[in-house]
Amino acid sequence: MQWTDDGLILGVRRHGETSVVLELFTRAHGRHLGLVRGGRSSRLRAVLQPGNSVRATWRARLDDHLGAFTVEPVAARAGRIMGRADALHGVGHLGGLLRLLPERDPHEALFETAEIVAEHLDDPDSAPALLVMLELALLSELGFGLDLAACAATGETHDLIYVSPKTGRAVGARAGGPYADKLFALPPFLIARGANASPTRDDVAAGFALTGHFLESRVWEPRGLRPPDSRAAYLATLAKRSL
Repeated sequence: MQWTDDGLILGVRRHGETSVVLELFTRAHGRHLGLVRGGRSSRLRAVLQPGNSVRATWRARLDDHLGAFTVEPVAARAGRIMGRADALHGVGHLGGLLRLLPERDPHEALFETAEIVAEHLDDPDSAPALLVMLELALLSELGFGLDLAACAATGETHDLIYVSPKTGRAVGARAGGPYADKLFALPPFLIARGANASPTRDDVAAGFALTGHFLESRVWEPRGLRPPDSRAAYLATLAKRSL
């Protein structure tokens, strides 16, 4: 068995004296693990860092074996990521989100989103909103997508400013006004396009509150998981920036 694919590095763990087990999120083969022989060498250590992208070839005798990777660097981001605390927490959270997907289950659209997030993790102006959108996309890939296209009560497509915490559907200003204290705010950047899509810090905070609720109620809690520490740490760095 053999294939070659683009992959985003999620994690690396030591295996024996000289090798590592590499965890990739690949374009066409999903989240995939494989052995990298000599992965602890000085040449490969710099390549095999979370947040970097590689071109990987996987080989195994049988499809259900761990197999082995050979890799070539495509995008080296780890140096930029390690220079910022928020980026370090962000790449940890990125990996934690993608590990919610089944192994070897392809999600090509989500791969493209994850690559964009990884490329911007060291940009404090764009990374937070991109992570919110990744959480939203992940919910959809797991079968729990939010319906933000029209008001759940009236079917109207304008003035959508709330989301129902029960149904995950958008609610318009007129229909949701009397129940505003029971609804989540719908930040405009999750449904806007172009110049109107630029989020404020309050918008980003509202986005994380929204996606966090549905990740907790529909993904983490049903699986018996706790919200990951990396997400809390990332949100803490955002809160410090707002002070």
